[in-house]
Amino acid sequence: MYGAILGDMVGAPYEFDQGDKSKDFEMWNSSVHFTDDTVMTIAIADGIMTAGLEAQETELKESVVNKMQAWGRRYLDAGYGARFIHWLVSNRPMPYGSYGNGSAMRVSPVGWLYESPEKTREVARWTAEVTHNHPEGIKGAEAVASVIFMARNGATKEEIKQYVVDEFNYDLSRNCDEIRPFYYHDESCQKTVPEAITAFLEGDDFEDVIRTAVSLGGDCDTLTCIAGAMAEAFYGVPVVMVQKTMERLEDDMLEVIRSFNKAKKYHK
Repeated sequence: MYGAILGDMVGAPYEFDQGDKSKDFEMWNSSVHFTDDTVMTIAIADGIMTAGLEAQETELKESVVNKMQAWGRRYLDAGYGARFIHWLVSNRPMPYGSYGNGSAMRVSPVGWLYESPEKTREVARWTAEVTHNHPEGIKGAEAVASVIFMARNGATKEEIKQYVVDEFNYDLSRNCDEIRPFYYHDESCQKTVPEAITAFLEGDDFEDVIRTAVSLGGDCDTLTCIAGAMAEAFYGVPVVMVQKTMERLEDDMLEVIRSFNKAKKYHK
């Protein structure tokens, strides 16, 4: 999960198009901090591990909802959207038809925990449906989890790109230089996930993916969270960056991450 969390932290100061759309920026400045992307990524990991990898749909969804509400209420000022806050504090949380990028930003643990692409997509769909049950919200989660699954299992970027285009019909024909001048803040899956995938595909190494994603602007913490999750599965995360990420997390978050690192399946 380090790639997703680091991406969230590093992108956070530039959310709402506050950056200058450049790859040349101080990565670990004083404004780097975790947001709702990190909290919900940890919640999904916690929910899956609590339910168990063999859990069926109803049991897993119940566990995920419980953990999302518990973590969200613990860190209620992390930057959630209004509709999601209502869901967090509800006594009867129900999906609300969202196609926002929240389903994609939190799904990265799924890409690490299962042994087949089919199961990865199924569980990604379940984690989306508890809130983001719009087809685009589900598609975004499935696409991100699929890229992570393929990357950690040794797929090439060309294979990953073709799979995403064939299975999810995302337009990946533009490069980042073509996207950057006209790309602005948009919280939908359909205008965040393709751009995050493009940043991952174009980056030369882990750090370059992070810098490329930040340079696009837009919903920068979420876009970079998604791109960073993919980059971790493909490249790994430099040790010094892992340490800087851990230094900015709370003890309860680190406990879940340690358990997750023991549970995840890494095949590269």
